[in-house]
Amino acid sequence: MLYRIDLRDMEFRAYHGCYDLEQKVGNRFRVQLTIWTELGEVARRDDVTLAVNYLSVYEQVREVMARTQRTLECVACNIIESLKEQFPAIERVACTVAKLAPPLGGKIREVSVTLEA
Repeated sequence: MLYRIDLRDMEFRAYHGCYDLEQKVGNRFRVQLTIWTELGEVARRDDVTLAVNYLSVYEQVREVMARTQRTLECVACNIIESLKEQFPAIERVACTVAKLAPPLGGKIREVSVTLEA
């Protein structure tokens, strides 16, 4: 049986962007994750060590966000790949990375990409 873990509204200051200035001054980013993983014995045993630990998930996301990358697509892809590598029980991940108040020359709340694998 699969179950779903949602991590919502994780915010980070990071230096992603296609322009050199973005990589120097940075911006605020928000990450949303939905993880589908095999339940296995987690619920029956009530054993957190058998679960995908969401503290570890958050730490993994924070590490990826700390590495400067040019595109949001690359950021999201790297988050998904690192999570699947660390937690083999993960079946599927949907990851949305949003750049808040991007420098597009007008008022815009955010721009985001979503990848699912």
